[in-house]
Amino acid sequence: MHDSCLSQRRWSRLRLFILVSLCGWCTTLSTLAADARRPNILWISTEDISAHLGCYGDPHAKTPRLDQLAREGVRYSHAFVVAGVCAPCRSSVITGIYPTTLGTQHMRCQATLPAEIKCFTEYLRSAGYYCTNRSKTDYQFKVPSEAWDQSGGRGHWRNRPDPDQPFFAVFNFTTTHESAITSDNKYQQMTKALPRQLVTEPATITTLPPYYCDTPVTRKDWARNYNLIAAMDRQAGVLLEQLKEDGLADNTIVIFWSDHGIGLPRGKRWLYDSGMHVPLIVRIPEALRVGNQGKPGTVNNELVSLIDLAPTLLNLAGIKIPRVMQGRAFLGTRLTAPRQYVYGARDRMDERYDIIRAVRDQRYKYIRNYEPFKAYYQYMNTPEKGASMRELRRVHALGQLPPAAARFMAAHKPLEELYDLQKDPHEINNLAASGAHQTILARMRQAHLQWVLDTRDLGLLPEPEIVLREQQFKSRYAILRQPGGESLVQQLRKTAGLSLRGIDAIPELLQGIDADDAAVRYWACIGLGNLAAGARQHQAAVRAVLQDPSPSVSIAAARALCRMNEPAPALPILVRHLKSPREWVRLNAAIVLDEIDDQARPVIKNLQVALQDKQNKYVVRVANRALNELLKTHNTVR
Repeated sequence: MHDSCLSQRRWSRLRLFILVSLCGWCTTLSTLAADARRPNILWISTEDISAHLGCYGDPHAKTPRLDQLAREGVRYSHAFVVAGVCAPCRSSVITGIYPTTLGTQHMRCQATLPAEIKCFTEYLRSAGYYCTNRSKTDYQFKVPSEAWDQSGGRGHWRNRPDPDQPFFAVFNFTTTHESAITSDNKYQQMTKALPRQLVTEPATITTLPPYYCDTPVTRKDWARNYNLIAAMDRQAGVLLEQLKEDGLADNTIVIFWSDHGIGLPRGKRWLYDSGMHVPLIVRIPEALRVGNQGKPGTVNNELVSLIDLAPTLLNLAGIKIPRVMQGRAFLGTRLTAPRQYVYGARDRMDERYDIIRAVRDQRYKYIRNYEPFKAYYQYMNTPEKGASMRELRRVHALGQLPPAAARFMAAHKPLEELYDLQKDPHEINNLAASGAHQTILARMRQAHLQWVLDTRDLGLLPEPEIVLREQQFKSRYAILRQPGGESLVQQLRKTAGLSLRGIDAIPELLQGIDADDAAVRYWACIGLGNLAAGARQHQAAVRAVLQDPSPSVSIAAARALCRMNEPAPALPILVRHLKSPREWVRLNAAIVLDEIDDQARPVIKNLQVALQDKQNKYVVRVANRALNELLKTHNTVR
């Protein structure tokens, strides 16, 4: 009996051992099979270029290596970014979430990610990928330590400890950044090795857009753009050769893209195609293709947003796409329906706020200007240093700009813009008032309004309010996901648009300054300021708002009073906020002081103190601009 029990126990242990071994063996086989399906991925990104490549039909481009990549892969003709500037766009690329949803839409802000949102490379690493980044992050949130195996100037797939480990390697070229067009020294450094036959001469250019002045200064910048792209093309070629040298070309997917359009006026920072339309090329080795995807030499005309890159890469790697991602996979298995629209947003660009949204389909572009009372070209320190921008200012002062260029020097913008990209690729002829296009306008407008609600667009919340509410709800993403978030978006949108109705909206705006939510009160004050000429009899009601607990509302009320020609009670409020410990409050106060021109003369000394702001360079830039206007000086700041 004892021997029988002992045998049964031994047999039980043996069966358990066999089962565990089989499970481990199956798991190993499954892992090996999964690894065999998981391609290496090389991601080449560049900065500040539109689709000025030979493979996109540009007659001046000298880009033989990227043209060869396109012949070996797929060129996407309709690829777009979600913002016309690098950092907001990059936050969307790495997360698959719109910057206006994350709260990363303002340039050089710093958001906190909620736990449910991760960099897509974290999913790749969990699946066994070796992930490197060389070297730009610029996501506008703290980069999680789990995001990269190696990030910095030495990141490379060659550094992975196991040569059989699948990799995702990013190389970002700064060669084409707008600063290389602006700076003689940087331009010479970036192009010094460029062979003479690859240099584009200014006099030969035939592609100058109609919204520029055709002068030697403008042509020089335009030629520099081509030459920097040619230099970047050679850098991309080096990486592609390294893939071949390592025997990896046949099992590595290569993706090339730009973070937004050309770094010249009305390109970078803008939501026209000159700022949103970017090159996108994908080469997929034959063994890794799904169906007809990646067929060499093909052109794909479907709409692609760069927010789609994150889910697409996960899909190619066989990793489940998190439901929180707002993009769609356009390659791999289990694809959803192609896009009908791509969306874009512009918010604070450097030191200037201008809330603009865009929707584009295959043919039409709709733009909604939420602050039409602001000029197209607000003075911004960085672009104003560029020769092309200075040339536009110079020729405009002479009254000699061509009509298309003069249109974008206007002091105000239309509420809505609509363009037929087939007939008007430069987006010059606004069809929003065209009777023949009202059905299209209504459709595109509704697509925009629905997107704002669906994505919980934070754009109409003043930036200081976003920072405050982030502290309360632990992330910006969570702010409009509280009960009542959707109705708040609708209320903000309604209040922000009231002043466009003219003085008939004043009663509603006066009600708005008593609203429970500070952001609604803010837009009510902005509206009263915009209608200052017809609202002067309500100065007492606006004065009462100067002490509002929200700095955003208080500053907006001070602006309204100044526009009503009553600066005396407003200036002490603006000076107080100019000294605030909160940087975005200081910036908002400085912007109003700059806007009110000569009314700010009594506080010149306070503006001079603001030049010493060590935390926020944008405050310094606005204060310097205001002082230059008041004192007729020409001082420059970084």
